[in-house]
Parts: sequence; C-alpha cells; structure tokens
Amino acid sequence: MHEYSIVEALISRVSQEVEAHGARGVMRVYVKIGALSGVEPELLASAYEVFREKTVCADAELNIERVEERWACSSCRQALAREAGLICPRCSTPARLVSGDEIVLERIEMEVA
Repeated sequence: MHEYSIVEALISRVSQEVEAHGARGVMRVYVKIGALSGVEPELLASAYEVFREKTVCADAELNIERVEERWACSSCRQALAREAGLICPRCSTPARLVSGDEIVLERIEMEVA
C-alpha cells in the first residue's frame, strides 16, 4: 500500500514547513488527489491517522480534495468531454491529460508566533 509512503513524505514536508516558519503546531493539512493518481483517498486518510501520531501533524486534521480527470486537445486546446474519447472531435488530434493525476500538498494551517 503506497499510501503509507505518501503519508510519510507528506508529514516530512509539513515538518520542513513548520521548522521554516517557526510554527508551534499544525491545525490542518490540505491535499489534492487526482482520480488517476493511483491513490485511494480513504486509504490515504487511514494511513495518515496511523502515522501522524507523535509527529508535527499529531493534532492536525487532513482535508482531501478529489480532482477529477480533465482532457484537452493537444493541438487546438479544446476541452474534451469524458465520454468523447481521447481524440479531438474538432481536429482529430490525440488528447492530453490536463488534470487528474496529481498528488499536491495544497495548504498547511499552522500556528505561528
């Protein structure tokens, strides 16, 4: 289950930001998870609950925002409907993934002096 390694990296990154800003604590951590990222939000939340104990995130709530996949034509940039397939109906160019594969630490709410 690679969600554990993602949580480990997440907590490590939050720790770096806490140290850089001289924060006293972390209240919330916000992440965006793409539908095509291969990460299950429920498993990520469960792994976070296990690993946050005795870390800077011990008292921090995890907020996960799911990002749906979006495709667009790589030539004419037209957004493609999910059911349209991966070929642009306007110019017959293959589509490219615009969003939906990301794993992003979006925001950290910290208590600073």
